[in-house]
Amino acid sequence: MPVTASWSRTLLQQYGHTKLARLRLRGSRSLSTAVTDPAIRQFICRLGEHQPCYGVASSSIRIMSQPQDFYQCLLNMIQRARQRIFISSLYIGSEDFELIDTLRASLQANPLLRVQMHLDYNRCTRPEPLSTANLLVPLLKEFPDRVRVWLFRSPKLKGLLAKLMPPRFNEGWGGTWHPKIYGADDELLISGANLNTSYFTNRQDRYIHFTDQAPLAQYCLSFLDQAATFSYSLLPSSSTSGDYVLDWPDQRTHPHHFESKAQAALTAFQDRSRKSSISKVTSVMSGVQQGEKSKADTLVFPIIQAGQFSVREEERCLSLLFRQVSGTESQTPGNTGHMIDLTSGYFGLYKPYQDLIIGSQLACRVLAASPKANGFYGSRGVSGRVPEGYTVLERQFMRAVNTAKRDWTHDQHTGEHSGVQLNEWERDGWTYHAKGIWLRPTPSADPSVTLFGSTNLNSRSANLDTELSFLLVTNASALRSRLAEELNDLRAYAHPWKGAERKVRLGSWILARALQDRL
Repeated sequence: MPVTASWSRTLLQQYGHTKLARLRLRGSRSLSTAVTDPAIRQFICRLGEHQPCYGVASSSIRIMSQPQDFYQCLLNMIQRARQRIFISSLYIGSEDFELIDTLRASLQANPLLRVQMHLDYNRCTRPEPLSTANLLVPLLKEFPDRVRVWLFRSPKLKGLLAKLMPPRFNEGWGGTWHPKIYGADDELLISGANLNTSYFTNRQDRYIHFTDQAPLAQYCLSFLDQAATFSYSLLPSSSTSGDYVLDWPDQRTHPHHFESKAQAALTAFQDRSRKSSISKVTSVMSGVQQGEKSKADTLVFPIIQAGQFSVREEERCLSLLFRQVSGTESQTPGNTGHMIDLTSGYFGLYKPYQDLIIGSQLACRVLAASPKANGFYGSRGVSGRVPEGYTVLERQFMRAVNTAKRDWTHDQHTGEHSGVQLNEWERDGWTYHAKGIWLRPTPSADPSVTLFGSTNLNSRSANLDTELSFLLVTNASALRSRLAEELNDLRAYAHPWKGAERKVRLGSWILARALQDRL
């Protein structure tokens, strides 16, 4: 079936019944799905015209809330792997030898196992006693044919700017490789967390684990394969002058000028993935496939945002979501209106997203890191002013909320919410790095839609960093309950926003105004 509006109509028909739609899968299993909310039905149909879509069994999805569980799950996946391990992160911490040793042990125990890593060039090659690149060289030497490491270097950082910008700040100016994908065979662990001890202990993030999901895992691996065509290959040095060398794979393209190549590669990849994945979903819904192992009652849409390459799927997705659920057609009898929760550890909320929130009639709760929960809190020099800079951006946002008369209200008698609320997350000894969106059909219902992955939903994520996120839609009651628990766990440390009375030094105010698109 062509991937056009006809697929959209098919999806609407199959997912649009208020009664449970039961579709035969390979003669023995059935897909049971009911997306009863009309606005969400219309949204996923429109989204499916642009994005790849994967059917997933809700029973195969595990949502974790603790960083220690995330780390243990990652180690267990590596130990179980038999064919492939693929990892995408910003960097690996210089002290995380257990992770490297676990990779080595798995490679030694499984001769057919291959490991592929995609990391950020600037973060991994900082002039430190033991950079990520240095940390990985022994693995490359020990398994030269089975371990590949790719380092993405943003083409925005070049010329005199690249020479003058200190290593600690160049990633903020030029953008980073930011997807967080942890895969082993047909398992996936999607998070916003990097591979560093703090993310394994006391830095709060989100962690969603998928088991037995070959198509979705293959999508993620293929996405990384595309990125490898415009990334450096990390190789051991053959001389005594250094521990490693960096090899650029395409001699026809300059490593500082590959924007058009990256745009073409990512756009073509998404188009191929969309046609392939939606064809399979359509076949499932038509009862053509046979022998499915489990019920696929949840849809997952991968979303790429790479603003410097003119790939802006996240913006299109969120614009479509807000337009659809804010429309009058979503206000059915007995429906008090949708409610959105949004969180980010770095609240430099992208201006178009602010406009969507403020311009809609949706009740929206926003959760951001308090200054003490910001990863830069207590840092020396200019970076120590970053938490104050976020306070400046929060004040701007709340002034816009007030001007639009969208201040938060709660009716204790009816239980209805309206307007926009800003809270700050704070927990003693912890920092905050979680990000994402949850959508409820009504304020009292469990979430049926969530956006998760690498995006911070800020200007830097939109315009500079390369991001991969996922939008999940489900009406499976158990999974929706787990999403509600995840959100409640995060909001257990939500406190009233105190930015209005918080002291901000003049230098921090100037910094925030000058660099608000890079914070």
